[in-house]
Amino acid sequence: MKLPVTEHTTRPWRIHEFTPDFTTEDVWSFRTPGAGPDDFPRVLAAIAAGADLSQQSGASRFLFAVRWKLGALLGWDDPKAGLGPRVRSLRERMPEELTATADPTPGPGPFTPLYELPDECARELANKTVHGVMHLGWVETPGGGHELRMAVLVKPNGRMGRLYMALIAPFRYLIVYPAMTRQWEAAWRDRERLLGQNP
Repeated sequence: MKLPVTEHTTRPWRIHEFTPDFTTEDVWSFRTPGAGPDDFPRVLAAIAAGADLSQQSGASRFLFAVRWKLGALLGWDDPKAGLGPRVRSLRERMPEELTATADPTPGPGPFTPLYELPDECARELANKTVHGVMHLGWVETPGGGHELRMAVLVKPNGRMGRLYMALIAPFRYLIVYPAMTRQWEAAWRDRERLLGQNP
């Protein structure tokens, strides 16, 4: 579910210290019924275990296929346009005690881990269009439960980056995030099978 940007910006997340030049683009919530205050690592593990592009909707798969094809044709994802060559990693702004909490080796997908704490984590990517951060946080709900929150922070690369973000906005809200919501919430419901643990 889409949330106001203030649901991210008013919380005392560590990521705020290192992204004053980024804009919070999107904030989204994911239901995790039955989760407790210490279940953030289990949610992340279930999502990782359930990450499978084949589980995404046809529309979402099509959009990602088009995006990667365009990126290849236009050089958006050229390694020279990414972290290091074009953009300095946010890890350079962070203290060692924070960066030591996550392995910086890129995993499956385009994001590179920045840090992982008991109630929040952040990952970054950079290409020719943007320098972006996906922040995940663990939030207590009014009913006493807990839910996952995702915030997308971006620093567009000039006019092209701003235009790119504007063009993809409808697709994020109508297709990508709803599909992600179904997949991530299903991973939490199916955590016993995915993680081989008790619910």
